[in-house]
Amino acid sequence: MMQEKPVKLACRDVWKLFGEGAERFLAAQATAPGLPEIQAAGLVGAVRAANIEVRQGEIFVIMGLSGSGKSTLVRCLSRLIEPTAGEILFEDTDLLRASEREMIQIRRHKMGMVFQHFALLPHLTVLQNVAFPLEVQGVARTTREARALEIIELVGLKGREAYYPRELSGGQQQRVGIARSLAVEPEIWFLDEPFSALDPLIRREMQDEFLRLQSMLQKTIVFITHDFDEAIRLADRIAIMKDGAVIQVDTPEQLVLAPADDYVAEFTRHIPRAKVLSVRAVMQPGPPGGEVAGQVAAGDRIEAVADQVEAAGKPFAVVDETGAVVGSLDRRAVIDTLIGREKG
Repeated sequence: MMQEKPVKLACRDVWKLFGEGAERFLAAQATAPGLPEIQAAGLVGAVRAANIEVRQGEIFVIMGLSGSGKSTLVRCLSRLIEPTAGEILFEDTDLLRASEREMIQIRRHKMGMVFQHFALLPHLTVLQNVAFPLEVQGVARTTREARALEIIELVGLKGREAYYPRELSGGQQQRVGIARSLAVEPEIWFLDEPFSALDPLIRREMQDEFLRLQSMLQKTIVFITHDFDEAIRLADRIAIMKDGAVIQVDTPEQLVLAPADDYVAEFTRHIPRAKVLSVRAVMQPGPPGGEVAGQVAAGDRIEAVADQVEAAGKPFAVVDETGAVVGSLDRRAVIDTLIGREKG
């Protein structure tokens, strides 16, 4: 389980209602209004009483079906959209109290943003596109281009500095977008369905690239997707939204094992459990009773160890982060997980 880290970004009871008189409507309510009351007032409840905490260095995924409010919430977190009510705390500073000038500086210097549509400047080269945020900051040309070259190499585009966007593939264009957002060395990184426009194979490659970058950079990341397979590959924790409300925030494993309601259960029903469940979730606690075939880590996904456990005639000892034996894993437990059979 991920060690608790300091909270980098939090939203407290955040609302975004679209329509005339939204603030007056909310202020007049004795209790939090439901969707019927909001709709009866002629308003749209895009985000309703949202509460999340994003910890330093984690990949926090927000997901939901189209229209669930995930993109609106992320834009509220960076104040690209003004929330109707609530608190947004970034490093313990309430962003809703910041002036527009202060917010511009925070976005320029502390936030990186990548969206589904790459929005590259077609008349600029790769180098110029990546360096552009630093140019906006007033960084000297030699300094900004040196920084841009470092990031271009980091995202695997070395040698294409002089290319224009039209000369790149979709995956390469997205790498430029990622590099541009990293040029300012953001403290928090917002990505709104950055890979959804890509072909499946390129999308998988970009996910691998994203995980590689995160292993080196350890950024605090808020990542939006509607794809649960993508979410479980990338996320430390996931927030599932429906009709503007955050229904549950948990690890991918706990969303499958302990869904908060029928909606979350249905959302996760068709995900192969072996992709999500860890060895710890299905092991037999306590030391193995006899001879073992080897060791597996408690935090490994079942998918990663299934072949070796199935092929062995003996169980495996399960060890925790310190190397201590905490349980055993046998072929039956792996097969039950693979076929979705509950423990008997």
